[in-house]
Amino acid sequence: MPSSPEDITESAGSADPLHSLVLHTTDNGVSWITLNRPEAMNAVTWEQRERVIGLLAGASADPAVRAVVLTATGRGFCAGADLRGAPATGERVPGDVARTIRLGAQRLIAAVLDCEKPVVAAVNGTAAGIGAHLAFACDLVLAAESAKFIEVFVRRGLVPDGGGAYLLPRLIGPQRAKELMFFGDSLPAVEAERLGLVNRVVPDGELAATARTWAQRLAEGPTRAIALTKQLVNASMDADRSTAFAAEAMAQEINMTTQDANEGVASFVERRAPKYRGG
Repeated sequence: MPSSPEDITESAGSADPLHSLVLHTTDNGVSWITLNRPEAMNAVTWEQRERVIGLLAGASADPAVRAVVLTATGRGFCAGADLRGAPATGERVPGDVARTIRLGAQRLIAAVLDCEKPVVAAVNGTAAGIGAHLAFACDLVLAAESAKFIEVFVRRGLVPDGGGAYLLPRLIGPQRAKELMFFGDSLPAVEAERLGLVNRVVPDGELAATARTWAQRLAEGPTRAIALTKQLVNASMDADRSTAFAAEAMAQEINMTTQDANEGVASFVERRAPKYRGG
């Protein structure tokens, strides 16, 4: 999806086969993370999950990265977890499943929620199970018209994982969340937008360009202010008013020490467009 080869910085170690299964480029301050197993509808393996987690952590730490786009190739965004690539284990004992979920699916979703840069999901196709939750965890969600979302767990007799029972009620309320999770019906992109799970639905051919436009706007914005805003909004869902107000005041205190905040105020006084540099 990046605009031209000249604008792209490849991740180190691109000869590693894993790097071909999770593509990564940096384009004008935007980190593009692309799941690339189209033949498997981008069902995510253990190794892919760890690479995505690492790339999100890297985006947080890299001042040159100011926004992230998470997308995929082919007809599927992510068809869920592919456990065939997980490390071999012996006989299951009590606690193994809970530990696997904590260290696996939950770490992946937390990596998106905790990323210090804004993360845009560009959902190109089916997002099922952990794939749907991976999209819903992102700060902004774009979806192609052909995309669909499926809370597939109930079809397999399973309980939702990857933070689904945490994310969905906060996005659309408990009744709607239960409807999706109890029945496991396929939810078209347009209906997901109506419910508030998707910010915008675009024609399939316009998804890449729209994601690039949104990510570039974020990358040109006040990076630390956006990071602090993300933290405030995410934390507010679990906080009382006093805690939320205290966090807001502290975020304001921290942000006013940044170069971008000073630039924003100066540009207002001087009646010119601000030039944010991410610092």
